[in-house]
Amino acid sequence: MTSSPFPGAFPHQHADPRGLIERIEAQLRERIEEAIEMAGLKLMVDVRERHGRPKPETASEADRREFEATAAALLRHLRDAFHADLPAEQRAAFERLEAGEHDPRVRLLTGQVYLARQLPDYWQRFETYRAAYAEARLSAPDNAPKAGWIARLFSGS
Repeated sequence: MTSSPFPGAFPHQHADPRGLIERIEAQLRERIEEAIEMAGLKLMVDVRERHGRPKPETASEADRREFEATAAALLRHLRDAFHADLPAEQRAAFERLEAGEHDPRVRLLTGQVYLARQLPDYWQRFETYRAAYAEARLSAPDNAPKAGWIARLFSGS
């Protein structure tokens, strides 16, 4: 007798040794990372457009570093915004969980996963805080290094 071509509803999970809660947390972490990266990239493009700078290039190491810095700053802003709005006992649990991680990025992401599991309106708050941060960044002056006087001379600026 041959095995069924449909061994279960979620065959990709049968080889995963993690438990259900661990898989859910991993999926939440991936979703949060993706949302932060997409928001960071959009913000980077919007800031550059607002200040008349070129769009980021995939092959540019400097653009990659700027993207990573933008996403990291957004993640820190989200952490601080959520933290400020938490009730005292939830804030203490959040801080204890974060304190268990040594890598700063992992610490911030772990906190976001905790919040996503605890707050029924996590994604609505995420969007509100993200939008406020984007608006603040878009209204701030451009801090990008300016081209030297020779580049300005030849560009006609």
